[in-house]
Amino acid sequence: MNYRHAYHAGNFADVVKHVVLTRLLEYLKQKDKAFRVIDTHAGIGRYDLSSVEAQKTGEWQGGIGRLIDASFDASAAALLAPYLEAVRSLNPDGGVKRYPGSPLIARHLMRKQDRLSAIELHPKDAARLKAEFGGDFQTRVMELDGWLALGAHLPPKEKRGLVLIDPPFEEAGEFDRLVDGLERAHKRWPGGIYALWYPIKDRRAIIAFRKALRQSGIPKLLDIEFEIRPPSTEPSLDGSGMVVVNPPFTLEGELRTVLPALHRLLAVEKPAHWSLDWLAGE
Repeated sequence: MNYRHAYHAGNFADVVKHVVLTRLLEYLKQKDKAFRVIDTHAGIGRYDLSSVEAQKTGEWQGGIGRLIDASFDASAAALLAPYLEAVRSLNPDGGVKRYPGSPLIARHLMRKQDRLSAIELHPKDAARLKAEFGGDFQTRVMELDGWLALGAHLPPKEKRGLVLIDPPFEEAGEFDRLVDGLERAHKRWPGGIYALWYPIKDRRAIIAFRKALRQSGIPKLLDIEFEIRPPSTEPSLDGSGMVVVNPPFTLEGELRTVLPALHRLLAVEKPAHWSLDWLAGE
């Protein structure tokens, strides 16, 4: 599956991924001590939803387009607030014309003591990302293979933080690379929080992926699954997932509040479900 992100920015999968990201960052901010965010496949940072790519698919309309002006109960609204604030920061006139990728969301939520390492392999995308963060001393943008960064840049000097691994799934074997990359990273920095995004499309590959994670010996693995439709007869992005390693003790409860609210808004066909499953740990 080609997941060139300009076509998919702001879709349902981005919404879920970025809501989880913001909850992890809000937890890290509970302590004064600095943390680092390492984004291994950072993209270009901001996405124009009026671009040819975004208009070609229109996927954002079924994601952030449904969310931006929706009403939620008080508990879910409070949990969604940091994410929606990050989106609205790019859309001061209301609505949603621009969408922040994960590095911009992380940077929006960081404090003055925190740092961001944004890694992008594609030369043109890396150049755009460098321009986006030009002059920002809290952010370092590197044109580098994100998989290599899992070895070279861990552990960060802050000894606290989050690694977001969000590959484009443009090549075969991406699930294997996720497991291998996580195993290498975890050996170097076992105390870090890791968030691994994956598409729900090839069900057999996902079963094998989850089995490999269970067999990895890595403790504390929470798997978040979010489907918007039942399995399609034709290849299609039916949902997305995230595996969080060393999730904060607050995360499961927060997601049990916010995921049902998101699912009611974003699911397009029944039966579709969301789930939280401990692959290891709790």
